[in-house]
Amino acid sequence: MGVSGRAMLHALIDGQRDPHILADLAKRRMRSKIPELNQALTGRFREHYAFLTRLYLDRYDQLSGAITQLTVRIEEAMSPFRPAVDLLDTIPGVNQAVAEVILAETGGDMTRFRSAQRLASWAGLCPGRHESAGRVRSTRVRPGNPHLKGALGMAAFGAARTKGSVLQHATNG
Repeated sequence: MGVSGRAMLHALIDGQRDPHILADLAKRRMRSKIPELNQALTGRFREHYAFLTRLYLDRYDQLSGAITQLTVRIEEAMSPFRPAVDLLDTIPGVNQAVAEVILAETGGDMTRFRSAQRLASWAGLCPGRHESAGRVRSTRVRPGNPHLKGALGMAAFGAARTKGSVLQHATNG
């Protein structure tokens, strides 16, 4: 949905079918791919496809606008928690979105969890332990808060990919 792609789609919708003219609408880095674009834009793009493409572009623009509105609303709602978001953002693997989920799901008041282990258990990150007669059987991770579980999982993957972080070695251990 870059500038070049949108220009080509709008030209197709407006009736332009010449692949050379369409490929020439490419901007910047796409200019080096004009031969491939000529080949890709060669075909039968009928009026019906133009109609459907217009519907899809309109829907895409509508959803993009809604995402922008939601982003602004989230920023407004998170403004009182900005210092906490900024502090959480300093943890390797935790970005602004993950920090916002952590605060939204926990309420920002960690005193309700007596320890980090209790928070992990509440989030559903602690596997159960089934031991009988000295044999340990594997069990699944218990159900918990799905939003927090997903956000903390993303943070763990991010921490594992952060070079030079102590958490990188702890998660790969």
